[in-house]
Amino acid sequence: MLLPSRLPHYPRLTWLAPFTLLAGCTGVPEGTQPVSDFRIDHYLGQWYEIARLDHGFEEGLECVTAEYSRRDDGDIRVINRGYDPAEQRWESAEGRASFVGAPDVGHLKVSFFGPFYAGYSVLALDDSYQHALVAGPDRDYLWILSRDPTLDAPTYTALVSRARELEFPVDELIQVSQDPEACQRTEDVGEAPG
Repeated sequence: MLLPSRLPHYPRLTWLAPFTLLAGCTGVPEGTQPVSDFRIDHYLGQWYEIARLDHGFEEGLECVTAEYSRRDDGDIRVINRGYDPAEQRWESAEGRASFVGAPDVGHLKVSFFGPFYAGYSVLALDDSYQHALVAGPDRDYLWILSRDPTLDAPTYTALVSRARELEFPVDELIQVSQDPEACQRTEDVGEAPG
């Protein structure tokens, strides 16, 4: 979800991570397959980050969300935001996404900085588009997303089990705080993204 760009003058949510991202790796993790019969119009809107494999560009962030909407040029606008409790401020980043291949396959490429793209693969998605398992270009990047700030235990367990079957390091997943009171309270503390 939150794919980075590593420039010091940009917010942490836009830092470009490892060299593979700089090289423009838009592939899928080996041995995985993005979902088919994917409908982008059903995927648009806001998603809450429930769990992730942590990276420096998201470390410590709470109340993390991603908002997907159509751009005038047909691509997808991506707005990621999260709250840094240590700094008491919101961080946000705007990027763009487009399909790597057919538009009915959940395999996109996302850029937050110029021509540098990273893979974004939806590996599991329920029929009503309420929760998703999303990977970056390799097994170092994994997110569990939900339309709601919480996800019931059976669904969460099933998504983690699916990720384990796909050989992601699920023991390293961290659960993201989406406490409604804390997230609402922080709206008034830090600088809200524009």
